[in-house]
Formats: sequence, C-alpha cells, structure tokens
Amino acid sequence: MGKIKLTINNRVVEAEDGQTVLEVARENGIHIPTLCYLKDLTGTGACRVCQVEIEGARTLCAACVYPVREGLVVKTHSVRALEARKNVVELIVSNHSKDCLSCIRNTNCELQRLCQELGVREDAYAGNKTPSTFDEVSPGIVRDTSKCVLCGRCVAACKKIQGLGILGFMDRGFKTKVGPVYDRSFNDVNCMQCGQCINVCPVGALHEKEEIHDVINAINDPHKHVIVQT
Repeated sequence: MGKIKLTINNRVVEAEDGQTVLEVARENGIHIPTLCYLKDLTGTGACRVCQVEIEGARTLCAACVYPVREGLVVKTHSVRALEARKNVVELIVSNHSKDCLSCIRNTNCELQRLCQELGVREDAYAGNKTPSTFDEVSPGIVRDTSKCVLCGRCVAACKKIQGLGILGFMDRGFKTKVGPVYDRSFNDVNCMQCGQCINVCPVGALHEKEEIHDVINAINDPHKHVIVQT
C-alpha cells in the first residue's frame, strides 16, 4: 500500500492507504478522545465521542472508522466537533448512576476523564434511566448495568479474545443492555471468569469481586491457620 498525504489541523501528514483518521492522528501525536474504540477489537463508531470535522462532509464523522484518502482535510478540535463531543458525553452521563465517589473506578474511569476533558460539570439531560441489573452471584465478576455506557468493548473482548461470545446487546432503544443472554447472571452461562471483559470496560460496569476484607479478617483470626496461594 502506498503513502498518501492529508491535512489534520493545518498540518500535512503522511498515512498508509486503508488507515483511519484516528490511527493517523495518534501516530502524529494528535489527540482525539474515544470511548468505544479498542485497537484490533472494535471499529463501529458507536459512541461518537471521536467525531471530527471533514472538509466537504455534510455531517461530523467518527474518526475511528473514517478511512483516510489523498487530500483529506480534517479538523479535530473545531468548535462544531467539540460541542458535538460534549453533547454526546452529556447524553451518556444522563443515563449513568454517577455514584463516582463509591465506584471502584473512581479516578481511573474513562468516562470521568472525558467529562473533565470536555467540561461536563452538570446533568444537562436529567430524566428517567434505563432499568438496571446488578449481578454479584458469580465467583469473580460483578456486573452493574447502571454504569454501562453501551460501548460494546466487553462484547468484542469476549468474542474475539476468548472466543466465547457469551456477552451481547439485548432489547432495543432506551431499554438496551449489555450482558449474558436473557440478562442472566454470569454464574448461569458458560463464563470461565477470565476477566477479559473487566480489562476492557471503560467504567465500573464490570469489575472483579473484592474479597480483600475477608482475607484480612482470616489473617487476623487467631483460630485459623491461613495459607496464601497465588
């Protein structure tokens, strides 16, 4: 594949034919925020957080799926793109539980980071929330759909990394959820508790079940002989 030239933020850069705007921007140190994107796993443009302005295009385009071409002119931080990204994140936050202080991903949350970056400080679209599912029955994984942002990263990881495919989208529209088929518990499906879905979740919708306090209590119990195994 040959080299092509395009312009990003008034800067001429080179790219390989077949690359996306996001890939080329990152290679050249140009930041475009993302939420649903994972290299080699996802490429759906589902969340629209990476919207950029393309010269000649009628609408804003998702950088993670938009292919580069010779002479393409891209603006990653135009007023139009920034406002659109902020609106998207505000809509995501409007259906989020927002219990950040007690969340296991507090200060290590991609949605929280996006809110800080885009200046989302208040609930711009207050209203009803999608009915949530809380599942802590399985031995290793806790699922809380009130924090899910429907990015689909866990679905892709379960299918493409582990080859199981037990996770998917269910229902439609406002009722859409991500989880095991028929909204079952992880304990009731063919889940091997590998944790790949947890690794790629950008928020606290999936997290490892903590037993640290049980371990501390066992260690300090004078009536128990404690053996630790890794």
